[in-house]
Amino acid sequence: MQIGEGRLRRVLCVLAILAAKVTLFSSQVYGQDSADAAAQANNPLANFTAFNLQNYYVDELTGPSENDANSFILRYAQPVQLGETNWLIRASLPFNSFPVGDGGSTVDGVGDFDIFAAYQIDLQRPGVSFAIGPSIVAPTASDDRLGSDQWQLGLANVYFNAKSTLWQYGYLLIWRSGVGSTNDRERVNTAALQPILFRQLDNGWYTGGAPIWTANLENGDYSVPLGLRVGKVWVKGKTVFNVFVEPQWSVADSGQGQPKRQVFFALNMQFQ
Repeated sequence: MQIGEGRLRRVLCVLAILAAKVTLFSSQVYGQDSADAAAQANNPLANFTAFNLQNYYVDELTGPSENDANSFILRYAQPVQLGETNWLIRASLPFNSFPVGDGGSTVDGVGDFDIFAAYQIDLQRPGVSFAIGPSIVAPTASDDRLGSDQWQLGLANVYFNAKSTLWQYGYLLIWRSGVGSTNDRERVNTAALQPILFRQLDNGWYTGGAPIWTANLENGDYSVPLGLRVGKVWVKGKTVFNVFVEPQWSVADSGQGQPKRQVFFALNMQFQ
């Protein structure tokens, strides 16, 4: 498969910038506070405002298209207290570049906006987070081919165990179904499971993975990738920076347009 030179150049440029940031801050002294921050840096339910710049670059898809694909995601998370209850609101907006047909062309633009509100349940276990709540997807795609063209409602469930500063694990589970008019499109009925496993190394470095396994409950299509992440966490002032790269490979898939090989990389920031 031919990888678009322009898109590959942009991906390599972003990776170079992230690598430069890691090199710049990797020499700082790493203490216990930083170790605790590293353990929470990949917690979807961390009790901090967070802003993430994330990117999935796919260089091979199943199906007839020979083009690559890309999804750049802006993500914002905000803890909210309502009365005596604690919630986490997380909103995401993707900017997508997807292949169209088998003629080598692509379509680019904004994708569907999604948000979930997770009610955090106190399990009386320090270091363990658990939450469940509603999930909504709005059909904001600038081109119908970049989104589902229908509203979606569902549920999100998150579990994260950071009792250890060495190992952290958990999952994010989301189910969504289309509601109202489908505009003659297939009714959305999807589930996504993101298993999470990380092992902290020295001086803020860590490894592990958090691939997203998806299933279309309407037509039976699915995608099961596995990945290996290398990341670096550091604290500067009141901000926790988390930069990583995670190549992923499909170990099982069915249907057209599923990723065979992709690279997930990001710069995540938590504001304490």
